[in-house]
Amino acid sequence: MRVFLDSSAFVKRYVREEGSELVLSWCDQATELCLSGIALPEIISAFCRLQREKQITSLQYRHLKAMLMTDVIDVAICDLTPEVIRHSIIALENNTLRGMDAIHIGSALALNADVFISSDARQCIAAELAGLRIVQA
Repeated sequence: MRVFLDSSAFVKRYVREEGSELVLSWCDQATELCLSGIALPEIISAFCRLQREKQITSLQYRHLKAMLMTDVIDVAICDLTPEVIRHSIIALENNTLRGMDAIHIGSALALNADVFISSDARQCIAAELAGLRIVQA
């Protein structure tokens, strides 16, 4: 089963918060994990924010980053292709979304994901309208 996680969901593998157990369970069930190419910069941005806000130390930041970079070696990462852009534009035209959220939806559609996981309720609604099976984490 191809499981696509947007950044808000995938970060829950590393930072314990509401929905982390659900995300970990889906990651264990997946035969392939899928991400958009924008997920890595977004997740690193979240780690940097946590460090700036003194919620994690610089050592914890380096550890989280190393775990992320090791994990993504085996992940299908979708580039920004014309197909992704087309799906993203359709999602934007039919929903109230931020651009990056639409790119995650377009990437999941381009990768033929079986499940789309996000923590963003609006994004989940848009993904479902686009034909994706959704899980809100």
